[in-house]
Amino acid sequence: MAAAFDPWDPAFLADPYPAYAALRAQGRVHYYEPTNQWLVPHHADVSALLRDRRLGRTYQHRFTHEEFGRTAPPPEHEPFHTLNDHGMLDLEPPDHTRIRRLVSKAFTPRTVERLKPYVRGLADELASKLVSAGGGDLLKDVAEPLPVAVIAEMLGIPESDRAPLRPWSADICGMYELNPSEATAAKAVRASVEFSDYLRELIAARRKEPGEDLISGLIAAHDEGDRLTEQEMISTAVLLLNAGHEATVNATVNGWYALFRNPSQLDLLRADHTLVPSAIEELMRYDTPLQLFERWVLDEIEIAGTTIPRGAEVALLFGSANHDPTVFANPPQLDLTRPDNPHISFSAGIHYCIGAPLARIELAASMGALLEKAPTLRLAAEPTRKPNFVIRGLECLTVEVG
Repeated sequence: MAAAFDPWDPAFLADPYPAYAALRAQGRVHYYEPTNQWLVPHHADVSALLRDRRLGRTYQHRFTHEEFGRTAPPPEHEPFHTLNDHGMLDLEPPDHTRIRRLVSKAFTPRTVERLKPYVRGLADELASKLVSAGGGDLLKDVAEPLPVAVIAEMLGIPESDRAPLRPWSADICGMYELNPSEATAAKAVRASVEFSDYLRELIAARRKEPGEDLISGLIAAHDEGDRLTEQEMISTAVLLLNAGHEATVNATVNGWYALFRNPSQLDLLRADHTLVPSAIEELMRYDTPLQLFERWVLDEIEIAGTTIPRGAEVALLFGSANHDPTVFANPPQLDLTRPDNPHISFSAGIHYCIGAPLARIELAASMGALLEKAPTLRLAAEPTRKPNFVIRGLECLTVEVG
């Protein structure tokens, strides 16, 4: 086991990719005692296991906690788990299939396409404000407000109600880190209660007076008499906000920080804005916003001669898979013209990110607006990494223009 893999070490968090290379060189699977997980670092294995039905995001559709050799979460965490466990990301078929099908009826390509002018207009406005100010914090001034506003707009959350959305999301997402503390859990529980109460009121209002928004669409969605329960609607809305902006925010700041550290690639992009789509894919590969995805082993599996028993947990290392040299030529090099880029930053299989098309629209809009309106954008101070491993991002990204 590579001693360099330490998800709480600031040096590792600053640059985990050399440790991943050591993991890949040492084998295809490694038991990591501090988190009681099996680490899977190779692209082929991660990709295959994301599609393997012997693994699941939950086990409760088949086993009790006791049968699975696990301890039930503390009762005081219940509001978080009620919210989290009714979202399709943490469900398996048949519930996952039913909810995803119903959500897809509301979250259609047409719905996403209809948002394009709003996304582009907001991206232009945020970039213009940054230029007028001569710079600022790219995270706070552009990366965060764009996807939060877009998801809120899509859900039909009025502008006057949007201020708590980002703090609620940040507090809930703290539970997705490795071995979260009791303080983290308490914040997540409080945010889960407050966000759920708010959405319950919004759903009641939309039942009386439906609109063109996604909440109204989720209320109306049905299939052969099947509908989403209120809890499923609440959990779906929270999932869309959390997943829909955490990855986009971090992809934006990680991406621009990577560009500032690779000036020849930034020059290439400034000279040719048609590279934006391939640049987005490469930046998501190069510094992956979601570094790890967990799966429970529902039925015993074997990887390279190592048997992983039922009840174990595997940690699929997306960041490592995206730097696997058997798939990506010279992975440590940022190459915005990379022709073949099968990164797995949006996951794969039945849990492939339903919001990936929207994320790409948002990333393209903000990058395009900044390239156009702030062609001299540059780094003003070295940023600090957030002390998180799973969700990889920056505390801020201070930039100058002019």
